[in-house]
Amino acid sequence: MTTDTGMTATTAPLSAAPADFFALLKPRVMSLVVFTGVVGLMLAPGSLHPILAIVAVLCIAVGAGASGCINMWYERDVDAIMRRTQNRPIPSGRVEARSALEFGVTLAVASVMVMGLAINWVAAALLALAIGFYVFVYTIWLKRRTPQNIVIGGAAGAFPPMIGWAAVTGDVSLASIVLFAIIFFWTPPHFWALALYRSGDYEAAGIPMLPVVVGAEASRRQILLYSMLMLPLSLAPWFLGASGLVYAAGAGVLSAIFVGGAVRVMTQRTDAAARWMFKYSILYLALLFAMMIFDHLIAGLL
Repeated sequence: MTTDTGMTATTAPLSAAPADFFALLKPRVMSLVVFTGVVGLMLAPGSLHPILAIVAVLCIAVGAGASGCINMWYERDVDAIMRRTQNRPIPSGRVEARSALEFGVTLAVASVMVMGLAINWVAAALLALAIGFYVFVYTIWLKRRTPQNIVIGGAAGAFPPMIGWAAVTGDVSLASIVLFAIIFFWTPPHFWALALYRSGDYEAAGIPMLPVVVGAEASRRQILLYSMLMLPLSLAPWFLGASGLVYAAGAGVLSAIFVGGAVRVMTQRTDAAARWMFKYSILYLALLFAMMIFDHLIAGLL
């Protein structure tokens, strides 16, 4: 007798540790998602009671974690193949697939309902859209079918600042759309840099990431193109008046380094260059949104 994970009944875990269920939420990814949501909440005009702000942030965190959990449930077969993911809770046998799915769906529904009842239904609708987009559009529909999976699917991870903004204002504005666009256009070079030096894993798992389908050279050109787009796009909050000169100066420097990293990937053609680009891309997005907060706090003191 076997379970839906392919394990025999005698090897299925009797009980999983809380840390295993926490790992299903992809906490490292969640932390960046939550941070960008906080930025959207802070930059939005108006104010939200501190308790409600905490509730809104928790809903974003739980919704993001639920998405990651359902993603791990659906991708447990390929996770078992790829070295980078073989030790995740489901393929390693520490959590049963059905338990992971139930956990993820429960958290997803709860996060949307609490956001709607405690904050507003615009923010709740955006949260539901983000979860649904990540699960159904990216994970189930696109990821195993097209090399454009990251380009289109990147929208799911770009919603949090818009959700944070809507939690305060109850609407969607051009400034919040720009915050969305920054993450949306950052996502392809971020993941394609990873795919360059992990292409063997993706090929073995049958996932059509861009380097697997069109080759490394074309992927490097795409990374450079998207990175160059980030330079003017990162300055858009300043042009719109959502951030000041402090942010603009920091964004300009950070984006110039980002483009420099892409040029290095293009010219050196090494795994080391791609690995550096991937690691810096995480730091880049975090620092970019941190500069928005820093600029906002300085403006409040003047």
